[in-house]
Order: sequence, then C-alpha cells, then structure tokens
Amino acid sequence: MGVDYYKILQVDRSANDDDLKKAYRKLAMKWHPDKNPNNKKESEAKFKKISEAYDVLSDTQKRAVYDQYGEEGLKGQVPPPGAGGFSGGPEGVPTMFRFNPRSADDIFSEFFGYSSPFGGMSDMGGSRAGGPAFSRSMFGEDIFASFRSGAGEGSGNMPRKGAAIERTLPCSLEDLYKGTTKKMKISRDVTDSSGRPTTVEEILTIEIKPGWKKGTKITFPEKGNEQRGVIPADLVFIIDEKPHSVFKRDGNDLIFTQKISLVEALTGCTVLLTTLDGRNLTVPVNSIVSPTYEEVVKGEGMPIPKEPSKKGNLRIKFNIKFPTRLTSEQKTGIKRLLTS
Repeated sequence: MGVDYYKILQVDRSANDDDLKKAYRKLAMKWHPDKNPNNKKESEAKFKKISEAYDVLSDTQKRAVYDQYGEEGLKGQVPPPGAGGFSGGPEGVPTMFRFNPRSADDIFSEFFGYSSPFGGMSDMGGSRAGGPAFSRSMFGEDIFASFRSGAGEGSGNMPRKGAAIERTLPCSLEDLYKGTTKKMKISRDVTDSSGRPTTVEEILTIEIKPGWKKGTKITFPEKGNEQRGVIPADLVFIIDEKPHSVFKRDGNDLIFTQKISLVEALTGCTVLLTTLDGRNLTVPVNSIVSPTYEEVVKGEGMPIPKEPSKKGNLRIKFNIKFPTRLTSEQKTGIKRLLTS
C-alpha cells in the first residue's frame, strides 16, 4: 500500500470524522514547524505527511480510493485487472482518480482558522496573523514598540479561541528586587461597528511585583486580533531575568563572589558591597575561609512574593587567590605556624 496514512495519524482504519480531527489537531500542533525552530527540517517533513494523511482520510472519495487501491490509486496508476470502484471509460478502461494534494499550510489554516498559532513568527500564507515588531519606545527601557498578534477566520459555527501568544519580557535583577511598572504600546486589528477591521493602538501597563522569578507569566486576556469566527488570543508576557554584573540569583537567595588572598582566608577579612536597592553593606568575615565556605547574611536576598515582608539570604562565596610560588623561608615559616 505504500504510505500508511492511518499509521501516520495514529488512528484505526475504522476512525470516524471526529477521530480524524482530534488526531490531526494533536499532531499538527505538535509538529508545526513554528513550534520546532531547532528541528525545522524533521518537523516540516512530518507536518507535511500529517497534513497529507488528513487531507486524504477526511475526504470520502479520496479515502475510498486509498482504502481500495492504496497510495498507487491516488497517484492515478491503473488498478489490477478486474478491480472495481471506478467509473468506466472508453473500451472498458477505468477512469482513474487523480489526487491533487493541497499544501500543508492551506490545510492547517482551513482547519484552525489561522496559519500559525505560535505568534506568527513565519509566514505560512492565508491569514492576517502578524508577528511582533519589537523596538525601544517612548517608555525608555520598555522594548515593545509595536505588537501585532492574532488569528485568522475560524471554521464551523462555534468560535474557537486563538492559541495564546507568548512573548518574553526582559527584566533586570533590580526590577525584580524592587518591583517596577513597564508600559507597552501594542497595535492590533479590531472589528468596527460595520464589521470591517481597523487597527487600534493601546498602551498596556505591566506591574512587576518584588520577588517575581524568571518564568512568571502576566496575561492580558483577548488582546489578539479580532477576526470573524475566532475569539481573540490572550497575550502572555513571560518574565526573563537579565544577567547581573555583581549578583547571581538562586531562588530567593542572592549570591555574591568576593576575591580574597590566602592570608585573608586564614586570618579574616571584611566584605564591602552595594545592595540592589543601593545600600552599602559591610560584612565582617571572622571564620577561616575554605574553598567551599559561604558567609550567609540573613534577610539580604530577594523578596519572597507570597510573603512581601520577608527576604531570602545573601550568600557570599569566596574566590581565594593562592600564591604562585613561595621561598624556602616562607614555606618553613608557614609550617612552623600551622604545626605549632
């Protein structure tokens, strides 16, 4: 039979229309090339085969030909002698069925109502879905100058909601420590009173709470494009943490690395640093510092979102600089001191 379309869609040969739709929806969303940017070649090939399988099995005539003659029948090859199922042609020669496959993009767009549910990062044709254009705006560091999002026309009588549109929102460690407000201007298509699409601009205010972590999501419901048959998609911003030149974050703790000499590691030292909210902090270290030692300062870490009055800890790690060489006298002196 050649290609097994039932196997590709992971359905039984008795699968009905609903079974085919469920299977196609699941597999098309899984293997859509826009969802697999790091595996583009394989995903495009699988996406194409999945779409071809659905195109054949969801069409009564194509499926009947495929079930009886397999892939060869769809390609218009003459069936075995005595085979039935086709209308007769001149001199008893069967009139062959010709399969003209549609593009995977057209099938996806027709099924879902828009060409890409993953933010419109590539143009697959057939819809007005647009990708985002990012730039610095009048709000300074806030980088979202224009945002186009949305979904195309839906199919069927029941409106479907467009897949959530996710965008990264870079924040400095200071922003996440103190909290801040970011403003973003978006432009999107809405339907006016006459039913025609028009573009409107809107400024969204994003409140960043103290202590929020990388991966925190802020959702603006139904801020995608308005189009017939589709409920506008939600616009979701996902917090991303910019690297910091001084501190590293570990959950609710902050990590600071101090360079010290071997003498300081053995005899003690004082660490001076500036906190994320601008305070000068002096931390005396009286313990002997080993390579794995950490000095912990309680309550000087990141705010805890669910308990705003509490903070994690500041953990000071040490990078000990060892001497590259010692004289005989120095070695003798160190041995005498450490063994006495």
